[in-house]
Amino acid sequence: MKKSPEINVFYWALIISANTMGETAGDLISQTFNLGYGGGTIALISIFMLALIFALFSKNQPVFLYWIVITLASTTGTTISDYITRTLSLGYIHGTIVLVFLLALTFVIWRLFSKSSLIQNGFSKATEFLYWIAFLTSSILGTAFGDLLAHETSLGFGGGTVLLFILLLITVLIAFFTKISREICYWSAIILTHPIGATIGDYLTKHEGLNLGNSNASLVLVLVFLIVIITGKLMIIKKKHLLTSKRLSSFLTQ
Repeated sequence: MKKSPEINVFYWALIISANTMGETAGDLISQTFNLGYGGGTIALISIFMLALIFALFSKNQPVFLYWIVITLASTTGTTISDYITRTLSLGYIHGTIVLVFLLALTFVIWRLFSKSSLIQNGFSKATEFLYWIAFLTSSILGTAFGDLLAHETSLGFGGGTVLLFILLLITVLIAFFTKISREICYWSAIILTHPIGATIGDYLTKHEGLNLGNSNASLVLVLVFLIVIITGKLMIIKKKHLLTSKRLSSFLTQ
């Protein structure tokens, strides 16, 4: 990957926003637009692969392209998950088990054929391809697991979201206060953000939640995503301004 965003609080806020937006956008395409899970999956996989090819062969990969592929992966993962668990009638439990296996297989293949970290900049196209496949697979898994928590347990959308946020917080604490690999913590957090996005998205759109509908919820989430991006940019500008002022003040007092 030529250029990925700095991994900080804004990164994770954008990841959760993108995953939530992917959940509602996936349902918008498959349900509201009546493409169905199969038709929606075919359409979104095509768009995702085009964006991925462009990202892989882009000479100067801008950060916004990273977020486009992230959002498309989350949206595509939603429709694929629904196709597997609902259209193919695999169910949430069996679907989750199969997807855990597929994600584990992705990481095994990466370990066998590449020594590069999947969270660093500057790795090969093959490793970057595996990164995006791992992200897409974790999105599919996250949607299935989020639906599992919401529909197969007594937690519902709200309780499932709270539980997942607690697990995410534990993962963050482990990353900061233990010697466990940052890469393991990163991917554990990524995997958790997908069902968080799924449960939040369903809470916003479904009758059991706020009942905003897929269209209204998607518009709200696009706005939230943009607000997080703008806030992050303003914080960076402010930080650079303060650093410049400090250096200028230090120079003038010499």
